[in-house]
Amino acid sequence: MTSPTPKALGYHFPAEWHPHRATWLSWPHKEASWPGKITTIYRPYCQFIKEVSAGEEVCINVADATMQSVATTHLKEAGVDLSKITFYHHPTDDAWCRDHGPAFLINPNADNPKLVVDWGYNAWGNKYPPYEQDDVIPSWVARALNLPVVHPGIVMEGGSVDFNGKGTLLTTTACLLNKNRNPHLSQGEIERYLFDYYGISQVLWLGDGIVGDDTDGHIDDITRFVNEDTVVTVVETNRADENYAILQDNLKLLKEMRLPNDKKLNIIELPMPAPVEYDGQRLPASYANFYIANATVVVPTYRDELNDQKALDILSSCFPDRNVVGIDSTDIIWGLGSWHCLSQQEPDIHPEIYSTQ
Repeated sequence: MTSPTPKALGYHFPAEWHPHRATWLSWPHKEASWPGKITTIYRPYCQFIKEVSAGEEVCINVADATMQSVATTHLKEAGVDLSKITFYHHPTDDAWCRDHGPAFLINPNADNPKLVVDWGYNAWGNKYPPYEQDDVIPSWVARALNLPVVHPGIVMEGGSVDFNGKGTLLTTTACLLNKNRNPHLSQGEIERYLFDYYGISQVLWLGDGIVGDDTDGHIDDITRFVNEDTVVTVVETNRADENYAILQDNLKLLKEMRLPNDKKLNIIELPMPAPVEYDGQRLPASYANFYIANATVVVPTYRDELNDQKALDILSSCFPDRNVVGIDSTDIIWGLGSWHCLSQQEPDIHPEIYSTQ
């Protein structure tokens, strides 16, 4: 006999702006992810932790006491309040906690008001083995927090999906229908898993991701919800740029979409930064990879005097209740991801202000 799905039990994945209990990270240690540059990432990474920890606890997966000591030294140098930091000895293969970390669902009226979904993880289609330690992180976290855990049994990454908290999920065909993830499943079958294990009722599909994105097109580099009926989406103004047509196609799709109440999406356009390259490689630099924390919205910037400020101004208008902060991501993006890719929110439970769907 099969167990009821999280959706059947009244659970759902809240929007990122829903109040957090904590943010989860996995301490970066894999030199192959930032070849020749890993020592340069700790300053901006700890600045990110400092901003996020201003409004919530930050939980960091580390391999052991030695890695915890190294991390503590970096955090102290950055002036981080260590009383806001909790370390967990959960060994990881890499730092991308959005994709290998736990998916937290809530139902404030349930006996267990929070649970963890432990999706399968194969390092974006088996591109970067080993990944066995990353694959079990959600269950380690659930055990540490004494939360129930469910295993859908298919591959899914947190950066491939975005939520409005009211039943709608955004994703891309380029990623979720890629044969290196779940080749045995049709689009409709994948949608059923999304419904059942994220507690949503609608899937909106965009097309391709940006050039240089090794995840095969994660949504968190192109289009994000900023409230239940508004998205920001990146556009490229240079017609000669490789991203121009890709992002115009996605913009057209967004304009045709309707929410369950038949309402059109409010669409706010974000610029793309000037191309960021390193060692001759085009990197997936995007302002859409921001992270919404309790007190702040942390936005990746790229030493682009014109577009950095434009993006910060646009996102400040989207989040008037939060401090929108830009942190230089030029070195971080050499790892092919930024602040959203590195973090995963754990929602708080506020039944008095948040009704279930």
